[in-house]
Amino acid sequence: MQIKVLGSYSIGAGMTVSRLNQEDQLQDLHRRLKGMPSYMYLSAREQKLETVAHAYLEPDKHPLGTKAQLAAIPTRGHDLEDDRLLRELRGKLEKVIEARAGRIGDYDAVLERMAKLQRLQAELEQLDETMRLAEEQQEGYGSLIRLYYVEKRTAEACAMELCISRPTFFRWKPQAARLFLRIREWQRD
Repeated sequence: MQIKVLGSYSIGAGMTVSRLNQEDQLQDLHRRLKGMPSYMYLSAREQKLETVAHAYLEPDKHPLGTKAQLAAIPTRGHDLEDDRLLRELRGKLEKVIEARAGRIGDYDAVLERMAKLQRLQAELEQLDETMRLAEEQQEGYGSLIRLYYVEKRTAEACAMELCISRPTFFRWKPQAARLFLRIREWQRD
């Protein structure tokens, strides 16, 4: 899970953008979305925010840049609902500005994130190899480790997936765990 979080972030409507090389990807995303109607990629809530933003921006003034957009959005609307939506929109723009300010020129943070991502990927590969070796030594043990400890399935679901009885699962579980730990120790040495 941390690998996915470190490697990408959601931009809404089921779309994600990689954190690394994000400028190129964001430009590509803008090109793809530019010709599409906003209802195809914005949630209902986001569409409401877009509508209120367009209602309060002067027709000939659609500022480019997040700071210019923030400055152009009024602090008060015509009613309480518009006030709330404008406040939410301003809050979102402020978060974008704040997030960008923390990332500009912060190469150390990017390198740290990349190093952490690489460590997690290496650890995941080692766990996969350990489970593969456990499976080679005793059929079903590597799968049991993956299902129960990694995927967090219930004992019943694991037993069903492994095509074994519940008592057999509980007999295999400590044996599989011991084998897994022995292999891990062997890999570290």
